[in-house]
Amino acid sequence: MPRMNLQGSSSIVTGGASGIGEASARQLAAAGSRVVIADLNEEKGRAIASELGGLFVKCDVSSPDDADAAVAAAAEMGPLRALVNSAGIGYAGRTIDRNNVPLDLDKFTFVLKVNLIGTFNMLSRSAAVMARTDPVDADGSRGAIVNMASAAAFDGQIGQCAYSASKGGVVGMTLPIARDLSAVGVRVNTIAPGLIDTPIYGVGEASDAFKAHLGQSVLFPKRLGTGEELAFAVMECITNPYLNAETIRLDGGIRMPPK
Repeated sequence: MPRMNLQGSSSIVTGGASGIGEASARQLAAAGSRVVIADLNEEKGRAIASELGGLFVKCDVSSPDDADAAVAAAAEMGPLRALVNSAGIGYAGRTIDRNNVPLDLDKFTFVLKVNLIGTFNMLSRSAAVMARTDPVDADGSRGAIVNMASAAAFDGQIGQCAYSASKGGVVGMTLPIARDLSAVGVRVNTIAPGLIDTPIYGVGEASDAFKAHLGQSVLFPKRLGTGEELAFAVMECITNPYLNAETIRLDGGIRMPPK
């Protein structure tokens, strides 16, 4: 069975205005898909969408209405074949602080709302539209979804309780959702990145020195990963017709220490 052909298709990338999302959007466009950049950053999102010949949709991934708008925009450009769920937020906060004050529950809830509920929201609404498209091959394939978890889902560090819980939830729902969507020919996989060089680390000499230091903790190669390398794995999950229900660590072999 050949790889899934994305020529003439549409796709959605949440968080597509920067980092892993942007790299994934660029590789999807290069494969012939019209990409919807679903992001809150209008300036960067519109610029990338215009460059790639796609569309920008301002999107809060936890909003059903925003998700529906992104899906509708994609469906207008071609049959929806791919969703990359790369929007997410990080938050550092211990379960109780040094004064034994509990973590603000609203902050814990907000991380889960964006990273876990937002992922499911975009996924379920995209899958509903994929299910109504014509199959692309004899197997009955209609599309593929790639979620973004984190190495923190498995070895979260001190202060990562909210973030790790949100990403652990993404890992935990990968198999049951893949089972749910098998009936309509939609595959679901998750990638768990380690230390990736994204805008979260800032720019400049101090940032470069900090990233070089972080890279020394990676098994091999001793550096941060790139958005492009993550996007290589995203494209494999989308186009390899036998890759389904997997969570793939892409982290250079790192196992995160407690802090």
